[in-house]
Amino acid sequence: MVDRPKVLIEDWLPVTELGIESRREAAPIPGQFPKLKTLHVWWARRPLAASAGAVLGSVLPTWTEELASSFSDVAELRSESNYRTWFLRLCGILGDPIVAKRAQLAAIASGIRVPNPYTYKPAFKNSPGAEDLALLHRLLNHTWHAVPSVIDPTAGGGSIPFEAARYGMRSIANDLNAVAATVLDAGVRVPSLYGPGLAPDLRAHGEDLVHRVQKRLAPFFPSGPGESVATYLFARTIRCPRTDKPVPLSPDWWLTKDKGRQAVRLVTERHGKDLDVCEFELVSGKNIDFDPDNGTVAHGNAISPWDGLAISSDYIKDEAQAGRMGSQLYAVVVRTSHGRSFRSPNEVDLKAIADAEQEMTDRLATWLSNQIIPDEPIPIGNKTIEPRNFGMLWWRQMFSPRQLLVHGTFVEEFKEAIPRVTDALGSERGGAVLTLLGLIIGKAVNFDAILSSWHVSRQTMRSVFDAHNLAFKWTYAEFEGSQLFPWCLDQIVDAYSGIAELLHPKTGDFLPASVQVPGKVDVLQCNAGDLTDVEDGSQILVCIDPPYYDNVMYAELANFFYVWEKRTVGAAHGEWFGDNLCDTTNEAVANVARFADAGRRKKELANADYEAKMTAIFAECHRVLRDDGVLTVMFTHKRAEAWDTLGMGLMEAGFTIETSWPVNTESEQSIHQAGKNAAASTIFLVCRKRKGDIKDHPFFEDIEADVRAAARDALARFSVVGMAGVDLLLSTYGPALSVISSRWPVYSSEADHLTGHSRLLRPEEALDAARAEVVRLQRQRLVGRQATLDPMTDFALIAWDTFKAAEFPFDEARRLALAVGGLDVDELVRAKILEKKSGTVVLLSPAKRIRRKAESEATLPGIHAEATRFPVVLDAVHTVMYLADVDGLPAAKALIDRAGLGTDGRFLAALQGLVNAIPRTKLRDEWARAEAGTLDSLCAAYFPDITLPAEAVVLETPELFPDS
Repeated sequence: MVDRPKVLIEDWLPVTELGIESRREAAPIPGQFPKLKTLHVWWARRPLAASAGAVLGSVLPTWTEELASSFSDVAELRSESNYRTWFLRLCGILGDPIVAKRAQLAAIASGIRVPNPYTYKPAFKNSPGAEDLALLHRLLNHTWHAVPSVIDPTAGGGSIPFEAARYGMRSIANDLNAVAATVLDAGVRVPSLYGPGLAPDLRAHGEDLVHRVQKRLAPFFPSGPGESVATYLFARTIRCPRTDKPVPLSPDWWLTKDKGRQAVRLVTERHGKDLDVCEFELVSGKNIDFDPDNGTVAHGNAISPWDGLAISSDYIKDEAQAGRMGSQLYAVVVRTSHGRSFRSPNEVDLKAIADAEQEMTDRLATWLSNQIIPDEPIPIGNKTIEPRNFGMLWWRQMFSPRQLLVHGTFVEEFKEAIPRVTDALGSERGGAVLTLLGLIIGKAVNFDAILSSWHVSRQTMRSVFDAHNLAFKWTYAEFEGSQLFPWCLDQIVDAYSGIAELLHPKTGDFLPASVQVPGKVDVLQCNAGDLTDVEDGSQILVCIDPPYYDNVMYAELANFFYVWEKRTVGAAHGEWFGDNLCDTTNEAVANVARFADAGRRKKELANADYEAKMTAIFAECHRVLRDDGVLTVMFTHKRAEAWDTLGMGLMEAGFTIETSWPVNTESEQSIHQAGKNAAASTIFLVCRKRKGDIKDHPFFEDIEADVRAAARDALARFSVVGMAGVDLLLSTYGPALSVISSRWPVYSSEADHLTGHSRLLRPEEALDAARAEVVRLQRQRLVGRQATLDPMTDFALIAWDTFKAAEFPFDEARRLALAVGGLDVDELVRAKILEKKSGTVVLLSPAKRIRRKAESEATLPGIHAEATRFPVVLDAVHTVMYLADVDGLPAAKALIDRAGLGTDGRFLAALQGLVNAIPRTKLRDEWARAEAGTLDSLCAAYFPDITLPAEAVVLETPELFPDS
């Protein structure tokens, strides 16, 4: 094994600064998003700031005195502090994000508006200057004797190869999925090759194409005098089972809740006579004399406006699956000289819809035979089951007839444009323009389908993929079709131009000829477990953001785009779109749908399939990586079993995990993250090829103390930089895996139940030990001293502290229960501490834990009205809280005195722990605030030695709190 230069990320990474900048670029501010993100949907795309930090930190050397002396002429290397400051600048961080974030949080807390504390552009917008690029390349050549080549085997949305190219490194971007490969080509390779100079060609040929489409679609989208229609709002309909009249299905009837509030009133009769079809009236402001929050459908069941009786969810689905679910236009969004407004549908609108439906009927057979519109069925899968439940069995059924006409017209005109573009620009340049123009259809179908919807609070349209699913919508928003493609073209040209400008910074004549920026980009579309076009030992850095276990079903979702883009982009890159649909068989995700026939074993088989594929991918990473090279893995998942399979794959492929860093990358506003206690951090695992064979193969007991010590060290380091909750727990996983990877293979003392021999340790066993250490330290921190409570009380304390919410995943509850004392979830359910839901559990409030009188006679944990002895300390605290809520603080004090709780050290310790653990921020489960209020009030009244947090919720008068 050759000598390996130690790289910066093995020694230091500015996790706080990179985290703040990653969240800045994800903030929902118009014009703020990276253009790579706005070019085309791709799920779980890594932030550019974090990707830049990962790539640069993995190839730059760590600072040493020897390095400084080798570059004595360079001020940036004279000290370690200078070097780290330069690294931040190289990453585009031109201010102090920590100070700015503190100022922002202080302003939010005080409610006082202040000037934007971020006095510099987001990091991703700041391209490196010529001098910084020149120094970077000097350092790279000094360290590696070459400018590193970088490969991302599962490149997806392209953040990693984009950043590598931006800094002048050659990058190979690969993905199995043709949609991803197209995004990589259009978003990274093409702009790196052609730069901003391609934008005028893209604009000119795009406008010609769009004008032809507009001309054909205009008759089907009329606007009235003085208005321009922007959006049509539809409700799905089914026939009333009793009256046979159409029932429009909407969860509510709001159009806007702004100052000029507007809503839709359903009208079922006029002049004393029943109508055959609902009509809709727009009502504004004080004239809203009904509750628009009360729609016609809730929790899958409906109420018929015709007779006021219920319609079951089963009936609705049966009607949908029989092809009898329709749609009804209920409002039109228009632009006038006074701005945006709403109006009711009129006869002109309805005739245009009917005309479009007839036109689509006339064209259907020809368009299907000529491959203009999709003829592919929707396969059964994790993310496709919901639309299938509502009668969508073919991809084209995700569009209304008029939407299908719109998209089919574009595809037909695009195919006719191909020879015009290639004749004018040549095959290569023309092919690049056609690839980008072909992505227009992806933008269009995402914003014009029966799964797109109206966002009442933002007064705009939601795309189909506002979350990582194909969720059915009771109401949908239709884009005005003749204006759709001009908007899409503007989006594509703007995105391309922004990407190209970042890849081609204006460095003038100061950049040495040897520094080529951007670096060359190659795009591959193949299985990451079989990179046949990449030579052995050819890559200095493998930087990979692998699929996250079962987090996103990429192929299932990408098929929505694939069936359209293979009819546009596929004409330019036919080799990428040769299959009927995306490849789900070779995709490295834990997809239980692929093993549905295995019954109870489907999850086990899906996990094994994911692990086998990840091991194959990491084995290829090992093959293509130089012996002195670096593998950096970016992974975001909070479930220990996901880390278990990832860790096993890395270690079996021959890697050791040298160090790890948690970087808080996830947007606080993400719909996918909101209310789900999702991990907010991406963990960077820095790996190297294992040096030779280890002769001593220990049992886990031999190194468990080292695992626990690594967990303690991680907690100490990362709590200082603001990590908390799930993310702080995750910060211990990398160090735990690092310990066992350095001694791999490690064996379990438990024999294999089939062979009777020692078995390989599962990484999750090391993670469980790390978790147990975290629990011990969390309890000590929350209580403020060493204290012995009981496992059930420990569970409640640590759950609140870790998840910051009452509801969290079942799997996490199971693992935490084991960590706190060998409990299982069923024990906690029987004790009325938890309630099981579909895939999650909920911590029960005191009022939910009360036992009936018959139960009170048994020795069951929980709240017993007359109890004075409490084997479970949590029961004592909750009983006191319940009495305070129901009968007032004096009643609670009477129980405290009667049971001697005021001098009970365990009770006081649990009280202090819960005060510290239960969050007071506004949550989806707002009763958490009520629990905090009860605790704070009790302590303020009777326990002056209990330390209350600054945000304590002390109530002057005891109140009845909601219990859910």
